[in-house]
Amino acid sequence: METASPATQRALSRAAGRMDAESLLLSLELASGSGQGLSPDRRASLLTSLTLVKRDYRYDRVLFWGRILGLVADYYIAQGLSADQLAPRKTLYSLNCTEWSLLPPATEEMVVQTSVVKGRFMGDPSHEYEHTELQKVNDGEKVFEEEVVVQIKEEARLVSVIDQIDKAVAIIPRGALFKTPFGPIHVNRTFEGLSLSESKKLSSYFHFREPIDMKNKTLLEKADLDPSLDFMDSLEYDIPKGSWSIQMERGNALVVLRSLLWPGLTFYHAPHTKNYGYIYVGTGEKNIDLPFML
Repeated sequence: METASPATQRALSRAAGRMDAESLLLSLELASGSGQGLSPDRRASLLTSLTLVKRDYRYDRVLFWGRILGLVADYYIAQGLSADQLAPRKTLYSLNCTEWSLLPPATEEMVVQTSVVKGRFMGDPSHEYEHTELQKVNDGEKVFEEEVVVQIKEEARLVSVIDQIDKAVAIIPRGALFKTPFGPIHVNRTFEGLSLSESKKLSSYFHFREPIDMKNKTLLEKADLDPSLDFMDSLEYDIPKGSWSIQMERGNALVVLRSLLWPGLTFYHAPHTKNYGYIYVGTGEKNIDLPFML
């Protein structure tokens, strides 16, 4: 049986139930299990700079989202949230854990355009990928296809990948947020954590985004749901089935969910406490072969 290290115990007591800079230490310790830890200097820089980001941009909360590994440099990602927890999040990146730049919001056009880029990130936001595509050209009555070289900026790809990961695998435990009768979604200050048995079920975790499947449920299906808590999509209906692994660690003191669809996404929750969070540390590449591996 594995017991929590002193660093884990300190981080658990310090996390205070928020996926923000204060729960950073535990997130980084879990990520370091995959060999992607940070030096003490980088950790200190992150804690200090994210506190300043929260103050300067006047965010309600700041989450350390994670790190996308590049060939030349890595992108450190943070997100700022407003009081309404499901309002669009502001995303920032840094190459040195000290200076942060705001990224533009993702658009459908951006996601489609950058989907043709494969392979690793470079780590240079101004880097341009070249993609050759066929475009129809009208020449009088004739229509013919012409090869056109399209330039795609890495910054646009970064925005697109973060957006895809957020929509697919950013998660939150049931009860951590609540919906007021007037609409806004707030942090549930009375949340005391999931029970040990609940924490082992995928149905106890929701996608941390606007619901998609929930809107298609019938009134009968919604009859047993609490509208103030069950307003987001549950992980138990994710496709393909088997795209999540759940493991109890630290001698049942911690439940850890890992995404097999986006390798590198790790979520943790300490049952019977307010402590939870997620972190992504990976190459920004989706496992498109997963349906054939299950």
